[in-house]
Amino acid sequence: MQNFILDTNVLLHDPTAIRHFKACNVIIPLKVLEEIDQFKRELSERGRNARTVSRALDELRKQGRLSDGVMLEHGGTIKVTFADKENPFSVGLSADDLILKMAMDVRKAQPDERCTVVSKDINLRLKADALGLEAEDYENGKNREADEIYTGQTVLEADPEAISFFAREGHAVLPGVETLFANQYVTLRNFRDPRQTMLARYDAETHRLMKLLTMGEGAPVVPRNREQRFAMDALLNDRIKLVTLSGKAGTGKTLLAIAAGYHQVMDIKYYKRLLVSRPIFPMGRDLGYLPGTIEEKLDPWMQPIHDALELIVHSRSGAAPNKRGGDLLASNPLIDVEPLTYIRGRSIPNQFMIVDEAQNLTPLEVKTVITRVGHDTKIVLTGDLYQIDNPYVDSLSNGLSAVVDKFRDEPLAAHMLLTEGVRSEIAEKAANLL
Repeated sequence: MQNFILDTNVLLHDPTAIRHFKACNVIIPLKVLEEIDQFKRELSERGRNARTVSRALDELRKQGRLSDGVMLEHGGTIKVTFADKENPFSVGLSADDLILKMAMDVRKAQPDERCTVVSKDINLRLKADALGLEAEDYENGKNREADEIYTGQTVLEADPEAISFFAREGHAVLPGVETLFANQYVTLRNFRDPRQTMLARYDAETHRLMKLLTMGEGAPVVPRNREQRFAMDALLNDRIKLVTLSGKAGTGKTLLAIAAGYHQVMDIKYYKRLLVSRPIFPMGRDLGYLPGTIEEKLDPWMQPIHDALELIVHSRSGAAPNKRGGDLLASNPLIDVEPLTYIRGRSIPNQFMIVDEAQNLTPLEVKTVITRVGHDTKIVLTGDLYQIDNPYVDSLSNGLSAVVDKFRDEPLAAHMLLTEGVRSEIAEKAANLL
């Protein structure tokens, strides 16, 4: 039976991690519990995860002594122990060193069984490798490469008659479409003349390719490329309740989402309110505490939302800007911008909800957000998988990637990866070269 030694950051990332190592021995060093104890008083997701870990271990303790090992429901065991029997409270050694020492002791005591250190700390994995120990990152799910993340679109070859039928009727059935994911977007290409193409969305319920939706005349934002047209269809389709938009800076993720939400709240009044939220993570050094009311404190963090809203409103009126985005929010009760900090426990019905910068959330935080969605609410998650400020997630383990992977074949969800920058030439160059 394989032995897995867990680092502190694994349990803070996913407090249920001990139950995901099926038919294995899970070992938690005593030093890890000491570090968990330091985080449990934090009023944050990390603090909640630390408290969840402590409660779970306390429940397991009722089944037996954790120092001897307790059986888990999947057939494995969980054990809490220390690396230095003469110095159990590990004075003088770092947590990383104690974890590595424990791994070497376990490997020496059980040479016939594999022993693996599991950590989200790259340097700890490098140190383990230098000592000849097995080490791996923690992923609750299958291993994927960053470049293999689902893009949300594909290309299908079709004959000219099928393309003509689709252009005329707005739908078509082609051989092989059953292999597509629900709401996957398709570029129909004439195999005789590749320059002739049509854009479509695969409807898994009818097994048809469907024509894309548009805002029509007077739209505050007009899609500038194929990917944006796909994204706009997902944002406007009221049968799709969960939309994920990922892509590098300047591809229009936030602007498209706010434009679609603004249109459906203010113009056609399908939803009663537009709610925009984002996690608060500083880029670089934090500014510290900010003075003023909660609205004044949040203003710097929400400025990207204000900028997008200002652009949309003024593009519709055609007038020169005379109000900042924050002033537009203050004067419009149908639009609200909030931090994600206070979302736990809420129920949000009949709203168009946007969560910006979702790549900075953990999978559990994203689960908390999505489970707040009430009846007739649509939720949109946007983010750049390669601009992550949260030190506890990466391009594969963050919440946005988890939602894309888990919901790719759900009829109520759609995803689009945006790759073409539209902000400016210099922004596009910077995103590609730096």
